[in-house]
Amino acid sequence: MKAIQIQSPGGPESLVLTDVPDPRPAPGDVVIDVVAAGLNRADVNQRKGHYPPPPGESELPGLEVSGRISAVGDGVDGFEVGEPVCALLAGGGYAEKVAVPAGQVLPVPAGVDVADAAGLPETVATVYSNLYLQARLQPGETVLVHGGAGGIGTTAIQLGTALGSPVYVTASSAQKIEASAQLGAVAGIDYTGEDFVERIHDLTDGRGVDVILDVVGGAYLDRNLRALAPNGRLVIIATQQGSRAELNIGRLMSKRASVIGTTLRARPRAEKAEIMAAVREHVWPLIEAGRLTPLIDRRFPLTEAAAAHEYFDSGSHIGKVLLTTGA
Repeated sequence: MKAIQIQSPGGPESLVLTDVPDPRPAPGDVVIDVVAAGLNRADVNQRKGHYPPPPGESELPGLEVSGRISAVGDGVDGFEVGEPVCALLAGGGYAEKVAVPAGQVLPVPAGVDVADAAGLPETVATVYSNLYLQARLQPGETVLVHGGAGGIGTTAIQLGTALGSPVYVTASSAQKIEASAQLGAVAGIDYTGEDFVERIHDLTDGRGVDVILDVVGGAYLDRNLRALAPNGRLVIIATQQGSRAELNIGRLMSKRASVIGTTLRARPRAEKAEIMAAVREHVWPLIEAGRLTPLIDRRFPLTEAAAAHEYFDSGSHIGKVLLTTGA
């Protein structure tokens, strides 16, 4: 099969189309003929040499796909050859086929295009697990999402809004803030020219927000704490601007706040299966009711993975960027 390999750590040009052996299903796995793969920040970090796959997982990039099942391994129930599905991966999505543990596979939601479904698994699992399973977000509580126009951000806006939480976002342009508002965000903050801490205090009458979903990391730690409400929860899921910062423990204690750090890719398969089961129970009905949709910015052929990464690196996308196989 054709697949994209990372020739050496570096820029988009390091992504090379090659021939690799077709995967075979181990017990408990299914093989998916890939229609599309979602592009995520983790893929960029892996390309740069900063985020290797967990031990024993595919060296190929790609953490989410959609397609049709072409083989079913021993011990798998509930899936049939030809069924349209989408899946959460630890790697291997930039390919024409991929083997996936069945617990990380879900049927394509009714009403969603098979290719567009590739934009769901990683983002929805990340948002739901962090906002609801980790931070225990409750209806009526407020949320601040950094990077509101990306795949994670556009999903968090829709999910939070659908489940009864006012969502605020930061973004880098008026266009992205407008797109966030159209998805349901209560207000957007242009972080290139506004202090998000001051704006959050203005927007919440000085109280702050209950939960912050952060992809920035070290550079925002203290400011995030200042933007939290009493008993607030800061969930850090990426470190785009540094992995180290000084923590003001006094501020943390005075607000009775929590700082939660999580990743999804390296979790054990059993934990991923539990998250995907919760997503199917709580989020899939919202998608099928039209209350949450995968927002697709652009599609690129798999053969143009380098161009897709170059576009992603520009930061101009709103929603998801996909790679398609033509299947």
